[in-house]
Amino acid sequence: MAGEFRIAVIGQAAFGESVLNALVERGENVIAAFCPPDREGRPHDPLRVAAEGHGIPVLQFRRMRNQEAVDAFKALNTDLCVMAFVTDIIPDAILEAPSRGTIQYHPSLLPKHRGPSSINWPIINGETKTGLTIFWPDKGLDTGPVLLQKETPISADDTLGTVYFDRLFPMGVEAMVEAVGLVKDGTAPRIVQDESQATYEGWCRADNAVVDWDRPADEVYNLIRGSDPSPGAGTTFSGSKIQLFRAARREGETAQAPGEVVEVSDDGFVVAAKGGAIFVGRVQPDGARKLMAPEWMQSVNLQPGAKFGG
Repeated sequence: MAGEFRIAVIGQAAFGESVLNALVERGENVIAAFCPPDREGRPHDPLRVAAEGHGIPVLQFRRMRNQEAVDAFKALNTDLCVMAFVTDIIPDAILEAPSRGTIQYHPSLLPKHRGPSSINWPIINGETKTGLTIFWPDKGLDTGPVLLQKETPISADDTLGTVYFDRLFPMGVEAMVEAVGLVKDGTAPRIVQDESQATYEGWCRADNAVVDWDRPADEVYNLIRGSDPSPGAGTTFSGSKIQLFRAARREGETAQAPGEVVEVSDDGFVVAAKGGAIFVGRVQPDGARKLMAPEWMQSVNLQPGAKFGG
């Protein structure tokens, strides 16, 4: 019976909310939800709101490795812990407490792209596929045995946003529900990761997403789309920082030097790079909101021959 199998969810944000809702809709017995503490002046976390809507107790601890959090988790006597978008360090005492263990979502095909920005880097690297993994977390970072994986292609037009929101998010929710079913049935595998194939990258932050216009146009394009919408690929214009979004690749050599504006149009501008050019449709000037490119172009009177970077 579903009601006999006791599940705790640890997570946050829209993904945690969606996983919780999907488990409840399937009839699973979610007995508690853990999410980060509320921040003053900010709305409650979506996972908290969803749990309260279902009448599920919510527990919030600043650090899950604190003894009070460990004690509270152990007192639940769970069969399974489901980790859905967790950025805190979860101690072994919690991972190992449920009778059937703990499972976690990771948005890459482990052991490739371990680490916190695992959706950005495959796109930035120009890879043509990625996916998600549900795995059994252990002491390492994204190193535990694999339960299941799902693949998805990365098209030439994909961005971080499209890969995640259109595919890895909904696929991940479905995979979590599928994985819970396998654990309950006693058929969930534990496939040891092949360490010879492992890669790890750290956070993709603004400092890691600075455009070098002297690089090949494909690399510039991949950097921009792999950082869209976050953290945003950055360059400079007239001595000020600016981030670029909604890029498209323009084929063919240009006569202009890399970083030079080739063309301005009604919907954006084109910048030369090595072996091609990049169209930009949206920008974010330093300290300002994101703008559609034409609004910014008008404010600075952008003209062909203007220079980015350098």
